[in-house]
Amino acid sequence: MQNTTFKDLPSVNQVMHRLSDFVSLDTNYIKHLIQSELELLRAEITKNKLSKSRAQILEHLIQKVLMRTSPNMVHLINGTGIVLHTGFGRAPFEAKKFREIAKHINGYVNLEFDLESGKRGDRQSHVREHISSICQSESSLVVNNNAAAVVLSINSLAESGEVIVSRGQLVEIGGSFRIPDIIEKSGAIIKEVGTTNRTNLKDYEKAINNRTKLILYVHTSNYTINGYTQSVPIKSLVKLGRKYDIPVMVDWGSGSFIDMKAINIAEENPISIIMKNKPDLLTFSGDKLVGGPQAGIIVGKKILIDLFQRNQLYRVLRIDKINLCFLEHTLRTYRSSYQHSDNLSIKLLTTSRSILKNRARKIFKHQTNKKVEELGISIVDTEVEAGSGSLPENKIKSAALAFSPRKRKVKELAHSFRCHSTPIVGYINGNVFFIDMKAVLPSQISILSKAIQEV
Repeated sequence: MQNTTFKDLPSVNQVMHRLSDFVSLDTNYIKHLIQSELELLRAEITKNKLSKSRAQILEHLIQKVLMRTSPNMVHLINGTGIVLHTGFGRAPFEAKKFREIAKHINGYVNLEFDLESGKRGDRQSHVREHISSICQSESSLVVNNNAAAVVLSINSLAESGEVIVSRGQLVEIGGSFRIPDIIEKSGAIIKEVGTTNRTNLKDYEKAINNRTKLILYVHTSNYTINGYTQSVPIKSLVKLGRKYDIPVMVDWGSGSFIDMKAINIAEENPISIIMKNKPDLLTFSGDKLVGGPQAGIIVGKKILIDLFQRNQLYRVLRIDKINLCFLEHTLRTYRSSYQHSDNLSIKLLTTSRSILKNRARKIFKHQTNKKVEELGISIVDTEVEAGSGSLPENKIKSAALAFSPRKRKVKELAHSFRCHSTPIVGYINGNVFFIDMKAVLPSQISILSKAIQEV
């Protein structure tokens, strides 16, 4: 076929006419999309890289516009095995939870209105009692994520002053979230003590001066140091803080309301146990092991929580009504005797390998012998991480569908799965593509089975 020329390109009106049966969006918006796609085609023609007929180009433009006018954020199948996948929104939710929440946020809500008194209320009142009782704290404050919780806390207590922190805890959580940078952005001055592998109590005490405003303990949840190491327990730091009248803050990162050891996942204490050390403040995420929406939760002394709420930054960082309602719903599940089954993150993390292999076998049995041979499908044992920096040293038993295609490149197969009507994202290791079952929802099994037949 000959190279396409500029004369082969359809007009904007021709494309608009064909699209009239498919979309009913603003005309100027549709014209903008068509023109931008035509510009891309003109660039290809200029480089002699386009060989399509007018009919093919017209169909191409229609498909491109339809794709760009569809919602960009879509439901997908997580075949990576990482339950708390940051790229996929961390803690997953079930549709039934949304339906329940929708009943409460339909129309107007009493976000900051006290129904009993008829006066202005506090949005924190919807969750404060739940959080304080679960965490065994005097009070609590919720903002839009844990980074915000850390910034608000340090800014309120230590602006222009020094924050003491161990060098071994100067971590990067992910996405360039670095503790030293966060302290600096909070308006405080970092005071590093100890070494990467060893810090003792006298290092902290030696660093205290009249500029010291805060002692910070950071839970290194996304990495560990083994061997010749030493760190100072929270309890000892709290005792030191009391001696010099300096508040002690703990950034616990992922956080959890459930004893991870009790459900055979990891040696990770719940927040309530950490709070028995009586730190002045503790911050953690609501969208990791807690299983809720994106939120940063601060628990601790009421006098400090009240101070934070008066900080002008609080208004910038406060949680919105939808996530707050979602969080309240999540917190209420911890009042249930079925809290594990109500928390989808925990439910997925605790699903046994045998159950996962049975689900994989169900999918395998629905494939034709030809498809199994063509894609080289097998079922294998795997080990995964929880994700989002949570429990990094704990490998969780899982199972996966492994694909070793005979006539296709592994990257092409992975791309076909990602571009399916329900995108399926797995991972490549060596020359094998894996769809791990750990984070695949039971309701997605039939979709996944059909997708394998279609790729």
